[in-house]
Amino acid sequence: MRLCVRPIQVLVSLGVLGALLAFARLSSAQPSQAPEVPVRGVVEDVEDVYVPVPTGQPSPQAKAYSPYAGRKYPTRVLWGDTHLHSANSGDAFTTGNRFTPEETYRIARGEEVISATGLPARLSRPLDFVVLSDHAEGLGLITQVYEGNPALMGDSTIQRWSRMIKAGGTEASAAVTELIGAQATNALPSVLTDPKVAGPLMMSVWQRAAVMADQYNEPGKFTTLIGFEWTPTPGGDNLHRNVLLRDGQARASQVFPFSSWNSEDPEKLWAWMEAYEQRTGGRALAIPHNGNLSNGRMYAAQAFDGTAITKEYAERRQRWEPIQEIVQMKGASESHPKLSPSDEFLEYGIAGWELGNLTLGGKLTPEMMPTSFVRAGFMRGLEHEAKLGVNPFKSGVVGSSDAHNALPFVEEDNFFGKFPGQEPRADRWKDRSSTGQGEGGAARYTWQYLAAGYAAVWATENTREAVFDAMTRRETYGTSGTRMTVRFFGGYGFTPEDAQSRYLAEVGYTKGVPMGGDLKPAAAGRTPTFLVAALKDPQGANLDRIQIVKGWLDGSGKAQEKVYDVVWSGDRKPGRDGRLPPVGDTVDVARATYANTIGAAELTTVWQDPDFKPGQRAFYYARVIEIPTPRWTAYDQVRFGVKMSAEVPMKQQERAWTSPIWYTP
Repeated sequence: MRLCVRPIQVLVSLGVLGALLAFARLSSAQPSQAPEVPVRGVVEDVEDVYVPVPTGQPSPQAKAYSPYAGRKYPTRVLWGDTHLHSANSGDAFTTGNRFTPEETYRIARGEEVISATGLPARLSRPLDFVVLSDHAEGLGLITQVYEGNPALMGDSTIQRWSRMIKAGGTEASAAVTELIGAQATNALPSVLTDPKVAGPLMMSVWQRAAVMADQYNEPGKFTTLIGFEWTPTPGGDNLHRNVLLRDGQARASQVFPFSSWNSEDPEKLWAWMEAYEQRTGGRALAIPHNGNLSNGRMYAAQAFDGTAITKEYAERRQRWEPIQEIVQMKGASESHPKLSPSDEFLEYGIAGWELGNLTLGGKLTPEMMPTSFVRAGFMRGLEHEAKLGVNPFKSGVVGSSDAHNALPFVEEDNFFGKFPGQEPRADRWKDRSSTGQGEGGAARYTWQYLAAGYAAVWATENTREAVFDAMTRRETYGTSGTRMTVRFFGGYGFTPEDAQSRYLAEVGYTKGVPMGGDLKPAAAGRTPTFLVAALKDPQGANLDRIQIVKGWLDGSGKAQEKVYDVVWSGDRKPGRDGRLPPVGDTVDVARATYANTIGAAELTTVWQDPDFKPGQRAFYYARVIEIPTPRWTAYDQVRFGVKMSAEVPMKQQERAWTSPIWYTP
């Protein structure tokens, strides 16, 4: 290309530039020197022209004008998975997962891969953050078993497992069942738990994984939080926790994850977390999951050793476990129809998971239910707080996948299952789960697994620090896999007009507290009001309704519960029984489609508790329900041309649950 220079234009430009530079020199001689910024487009053919900008404190008018200046509260929800496994988890590797931590991060940020069963796979949308929560127990050791590491091959059981894993298929599945059973009964081969043999192997795996987490952490774009899963399963009861660190590999590599091989007692895990913080200056938190498979132990009134929980126990649990899972592939843990018979939306995620604990080694009895589910746990927490002064179960909620094939694909039309053996194929729906067999031949089947869920976090920015801090203040919610946007605030001064404000979040933070917060004690004559809003997933279904679930202590000190419909789509009106008619149903099961011709894209309201009593402890959380949509089984039935049995559900209503807001007199 030939460059043409016009002398007159250059002279004019240089003349103007000289005048500006002279002005700049005069300005620099003044007592107060202002910063300089580039201004483009004023003078042609001059690349950088600088003019002084006024400095000093903004005027009161300037402060009041921009609604965005000085804004400190979160403005965008971040979507992530706090429970994802790579090949470093023994049960994941044994069932066919060969994705390294590096490859797992690439999957989570939206790259296309070939699954363990040879299928092209990709998320519909990248995640904003992810926690690679590989099991601390035997971290990376099954890879060594598979490869026949001589340090481990002296044990005949390990030799047999190595052969079975290499054989694949049903033999590999049988090896997983044996491994889980041995873990649950403390019958693992001793060489796997020998710190002198297995310790150095596992430490190298942990440190390499931490380096990969740092390498793929991109502040502002994609966040990787370093973590692991602590996996105690005493007698098959699920007491698992995911441990998350706020820190990078420099701190994380100083320690090795605490495993259930060290102890199955949660208090010992909290002690390890406290020691980690004291040693490294870092931060840690734990996320309990699957209370529905704990056979009553997740929210029990006793500590692990059987003694009654104390105030100190309650303080430590609240400190170290600020959030918990409410849904994942192994069912929904909100509540159960037998616990909450008046709640019409509790059939979701129950079938198969109410049979008993993780390995079906113990049946779920009616006596266990009140301490197995999240809502009941919140209610028990109020009762403990009245006696101890501290609520041990005061926590927020998230959803996550627990995917062991490294594919956190929880959209119904893109569900790849929990394990590689559950990836898409014509007959996967009727496969028996590998987690054991209960009384009378009771078993779980693949069709009972949920395409769920995701963790939603209201963070000020997409960084490790901001995501972790949002979790510690419980400003989180969980979904069944939908990415709807939900806001929930509690206070005493919200008005109906606030629900129509363009600056709804600003109103919420100014007048009240967000999800996860605490209401101040009510002044005389005042009643709590709640501002709640939901916006549909841009790629998902319209909304049916928003409900607020309340739990409180009555005059006798016993916890009660009630579900309120607070805003809904259409012109429906509650019947004489107080129930709102169903929203309708546009699902075409034969084609696995639906139409957004019913429901609403957005729902917002201000609700005042009509049953409030200022002397009663209470909690409130919002539940947002979508219109009916096809389940993953319906998509499979159409795509593979199969006919599933009548007991298999073909549709469902996806949902979101917010962290509670608490009221303490």
